[in-house]
Amino acid sequence: MQLLETFDWLVIAVYFMIIAGIAAWTMRKKSGSAQDYFLAGKSLGWFVIGASIFASNIGSEHLVGLAGSGATDGVAMAHYELHAWCLLVLAWILVPFYMRSKVFTMPEFLEKRFSPRARTLLSAISLVAYVLTKLAVGVYAGGMVFSALIPEISVMGLDSFWVGSVLTIVLTGIYTALGGMKAVAYTEAFQTVVLVIGSALVTILGLQAIGGWSELRATVGDDMFNLWKPLVPEGVEGTWSPVKEPGRMAWYFNDNYPWVGMLFCAPIIGLWYWTTDQYIVQRVLGAPNETEARRGAIAAAFFKLFPVFIFIIPGIICYALASSGKIPALTEQLIGPDGEIIRNNAQQAFPLMVANILPVGIRGLVVSGLLAALMSSLAGAFNASSTLFTMDFYSKIRPNVSQQTLVWVGRIATVTMIVIGLLWIPVIRGGRGLYDYLQGVQAYLAPPIAVVFFAGIFHKRLNAQGCLAALYTGFFLGLLRLAVDTPVKLTEGFAYPEGSFLWILNNMFFQYYSLVIFLISLAVMFIVSYATAAPSYDKIEGLTFGTVTDEHKKASRTSWNKWDVITSAGIIVLIVAAYVYFSG
Repeated sequence: MQLLETFDWLVIAVYFMIIAGIAAWTMRKKSGSAQDYFLAGKSLGWFVIGASIFASNIGSEHLVGLAGSGATDGVAMAHYELHAWCLLVLAWILVPFYMRSKVFTMPEFLEKRFSPRARTLLSAISLVAYVLTKLAVGVYAGGMVFSALIPEISVMGLDSFWVGSVLTIVLTGIYTALGGMKAVAYTEAFQTVVLVIGSALVTILGLQAIGGWSELRATVGDDMFNLWKPLVPEGVEGTWSPVKEPGRMAWYFNDNYPWVGMLFCAPIIGLWYWTTDQYIVQRVLGAPNETEARRGAIAAAFFKLFPVFIFIIPGIICYALASSGKIPALTEQLIGPDGEIIRNNAQQAFPLMVANILPVGIRGLVVSGLLAALMSSLAGAFNASSTLFTMDFYSKIRPNVSQQTLVWVGRIATVTMIVIGLLWIPVIRGGRGLYDYLQGVQAYLAPPIAVVFFAGIFHKRLNAQGCLAALYTGFFLGLLRLAVDTPVKLTEGFAYPEGSFLWILNNMFFQYYSLVIFLISLAVMFIVSYATAAPSYDKIEGLTFGTVTDEHKKASRTSWNKWDVITSAGIIVLIVAAYVYFSG
């Protein structure tokens, strides 16, 4: 079967021409300043901000990982995707602090709130996180998409997986390195439109292939559409233990996602990612004022409601088509001899749907959407990484260099991060699944960062010593878990002696371990802060709720109107409605 025909390739070629045109248009007027390169000259409007945030988020982990999770576990991962409310927290609580601080990066905000050492430490943690997650996962997903859609391709002994990985990096890296944040944001705004339309077509045509929504539910069963699935499987004993035990399972909604852990852990990861991560917030920092920044975050919250229906549902449809035998090619790829889905192959659920149910031309459009998501996710990671390195490390070491030098250092940093990301791919391939891998790593690195930002903004008494202690403690605990988990992922058959300390660490549900990190980091921050001198409140004016002046409050109040409130309330209603529908 020839998966892509001439007309499909023509559609893809037109897509790339449009991307190149948009990138060239954004680069036609450049001042060459660091602000222009890293923050798009603070000229981004609310729609571009919202679409860019969405496109950066909806990338490789969704196309490959989230759709694969839908095929294996149903709507369980929708918990993470319904975190649109976190973007409302960004819009209404954190945007005023970020905009009045006039910073380039999130670590720079910590410097103003706490100390220069806090800035350096958070930059280091963030760069490690990007290597472990966004860069490597993006490269890996590019390879997975190519291996599913063009499996026969081979260049200089490299199979389609590696060809796809390298092409995704090179094409994205070119316009990211040359155009900076403005090129990234405007191309992502266009890619959002392509991505939503293309993915929606997969859902619509997939439902037609299976026979409609009611037939889909009848084929896969109600459990696949239950966010919680609060039943222990037949023959398995239930337990509240946070550690995985043979024959016993924590009270759960999924065999790797106990509902108590998810209830408390998922919001921590969500708040870190959506409100404090450079990868996301950099788009908001590119707004000219608080009004555009807030509305951009609200728009992103609305867009964030789509993934459940354009990624998870197609994954479920793919499983239904495979298990029912309606499309033999899917059955052959996804269903094992025991009649169960092959989890490793499920990572190709979305591209397999594209290859097997879409007509010529439409298939090309959707492949363009796939490439759009992969490229936008990587472009955001490249730009955020180069910004962190250049502004938080290089500019501190060489404070008097020219603006043009800072831009060139940012481009060099982009290339370096690409190479490092490639080297981490084997670890990801050893994991349980792409989305599981991503959520696990984020769960280990997010808690201390969430603690220092939110505790620091809400409590003016917390100081630099407490911030550093919390970051060091939380980061150490996260790296400890990663160090313990990595040999198990890399070495087939490797396992720690059952009942040993390392076995307990490795087998504790990652959500519970994340909660442990969060609580310890929070306690450390308060204890150390109150054991040392209070910060100078004059120096942190406007950076905490306790030091906001009447002038600050008035300026913030004039930046929004009733329609901003009504739109935000409507988004909350839609989130609640989704939880109600998918809860039984």
